[in-house]
Amino acid sequence: MKSKAAVRRIIEELKTLYPDALCSLSYEKDYELLFAVRLSAQCTDARVNLVTPELFRRFPTLEAFAEASCEDVGEAIRSCGFYRTKAKDLVECAKLLLSEHGGRVPDTMEALTALPGVGRKTANLILGDIYGQPAYVCDTHCIRITGRLGLTDGSSDPLSVERQLREVIPPAESSNFCHRMVLHGRAMCMARKPNCAICPLKPDCDFDKKQ
Repeated sequence: MKSKAAVRRIIEELKTLYPDALCSLSYEKDYELLFAVRLSAQCTDARVNLVTPELFRRFPTLEAFAEASCEDVGEAIRSCGFYRTKAKDLVECAKLLLSEHGGRVPDTMEALTALPGVGRKTANLILGDIYGQPAYVCDTHCIRITGRLGLTDGSSDPLSVERQLREVIPPAESSNFCHRMVLHGRAMCMARKPNCAICPLKPDCDFDKKQ
């Protein structure tokens, strides 16, 4: 595993590279982020951001979603893929938020993961971005890059990666660190052809040393 000094260097270099560690999904209300993350499964954030403005105009409140048919919601999100399952999750999630949480997105892992279509990755993102809690969002970029860096053991299991990151990434840095993993994965550390030659993380990267 990495030394504390190496971990700190990686965190600080990422801050320099990506000072604005923001979620790339567009939203105004808390539940809109929850719904946008659900739509982003097996879909790009860019595509979701094209779909959600009209979706949230057509269904402007949780009540509107709860009263909508899955067919109508599905038509609005068709281009996001797996739209029937996602539409059902959005409608059922809206109903539960209203009936069990007073229309508020819950602030615990347990309550969030009890919602339809919400797993640990989504829950962590909500806890970090909405509530400012320590959050380790282990998406494909985070799993890939932390394994390459040697911050984790290379496991592809999200829960295993999350547990390992909790051991090495300080809680106060966790949410922004994971956002920066996404940005770095898109800009430089791609899955097939990572641009190691110009990567500022190269001195502390195990993957580069293996090349």
